[in-house]
Amino acid sequence: MKSYSLPPRTGNQYTICHKDYKATITQLGAALRNFTWRNSDIVVPFEADELPPCYNGQILIPFPNRVDKASYKFQNASYTLPIDERDRDTALHGYGYRSYWQTLSVTQSSVSLLWRSPNMEGYPFDIVTIATWELDDYGIHLTLNTTNHGNDDAPWAAAMHPWLCNGLQGHGDEIDQLNSKCKLKLPAKTHVRANERLIPVGTESVDGTRFDLRDNPFLVNQPFDDAWTDLIRDDDEWTTAIFTRADDLQIAVKGDKSVTSFQVCTATGFPADKHPCGVAVEPQTAYANAFNTGTDLTVIAPQETVVNQFRISPLIENM
Repeated sequence: MKSYSLPPRTGNQYTICHKDYKATITQLGAALRNFTWRNSDIVVPFEADELPPCYNGQILIPFPNRVDKASYKFQNASYTLPIDERDRDTALHGYGYRSYWQTLSVTQSSVSLLWRSPNMEGYPFDIVTIATWELDDYGIHLTLNTTNHGNDDAPWAAAMHPWLCNGLQGHGDEIDQLNSKCKLKLPAKTHVRANERLIPVGTESVDGTRFDLRDNPFLVNQPFDDAWTDLIRDDDEWTTAIFTRADDLQIAVKGDKSVTSFQVCTATGFPADKHPCGVAVEPQTAYANAFNTGTDLTVIAPQETVVNQFRISPLIENM
């Protein structure tokens, strides 16, 4: 039998660097496998032969979060998706993360990868996304350029799913206590209410509730696996969440004007091997079930290109 070398399960590994920053992007899903500053983890890493335990570093396209009953209607047609969560009867997080992406270019500080949506019955739209991860003086920047190469309008939403390191070491349920030593400032006026299947059922003001994270509270009111919207924006129309670790390092997670909500997950109650030691802070262009509700859904016309931008920036000026 002829011998051969097995590639990592996450495909080719693309390591990029800039000054004190270093990151590795995987061919599988164009995922952010690790990201460090001065050799300190900014995001919770995973190994090259390890499938991301909790969607770590994934790009969630063509929809983030859940589609109720794994089915939806779009422009008078009905579509059925594969069920990912049988206990909740939902499709989850799209399909980009399941594919090996095509390499377009690699430089010392950047990598660009391409994904073309498979011709699947539940999402037959001919979407091509180019993901570019780039390091600069301010951290890591993700740009998605998505073009509809088909003849019909296509529904679209996107998110980035980083798990931010809490600066401590822990395992399983003890991570919740470690996360409570961290703070999160979330620039959102409205909380999205969800049912027991995590499908949105309405919205509410954050005023006077545990969901008001505008004043940078400690994360003592876990669990969170929630979305927030009605975002406060910077002068440049970007929006910025700031996570403060137990060691006082602050990490900004930013989204451009296409980002309409944040999802925050503490993984409370998750199995120990799927409980990253940190908090997921996910900028997204639409929250769960947008394919059914139409809330913040992007519709890409034939031959149209849309751009989504995200950034993770350690605030290191005083470190």
